[in-house]
Amino acid sequence: MKKTARKGRPRGRKPAPQGTAAKLRDRWDATLASLASAEASVEKEVKALLRKNKIRVADAGELLASVEKRFVRERKRALKQIETRLNTLQARAKKERGQLTKMANEAVQGALSTFNIPSRREVSELTRKVDELSHKIDSLRRRR
Repeated sequence: MKKTARKGRPRGRKPAPQGTAAKLRDRWDATLASLASAEASVEKEVKALLRKNKIRVADAGELLASVEKRFVRERKRALKQIETRLNTLQARAKKERGQLTKMANEAVQGALSTFNIPSRREVSELTRKVDELSHKIDSLRRRR
């Protein structure tokens, strides 16, 4: 049989999230799911050790509590790092957006002046001057 290329997105895959925030949120959710899975795996291993080595339940409880505390601490630390990096990225994007806008405006102004096309500001200034002159002419006509 000959294989043919399929069009569209592959089956079983979610469509790509829109935007950086959505991607970060998806990655954060995946990280939390991984941590929860690891926590469940550790708990399962500890229970197996309890049965195998006949460890006291109190000792196992302490071990599980310490593991849970560590997971909570690591989650908080990771969240803080992500928030810090996201804030840095947002500030940089805002700065870059301003610089890009300035460069685009300068390029447009340069193109307009090259083709000898007046800008909106120049047109509005000329319109204002024409209106002033029209009012002066009208006032002179009334005097006659």
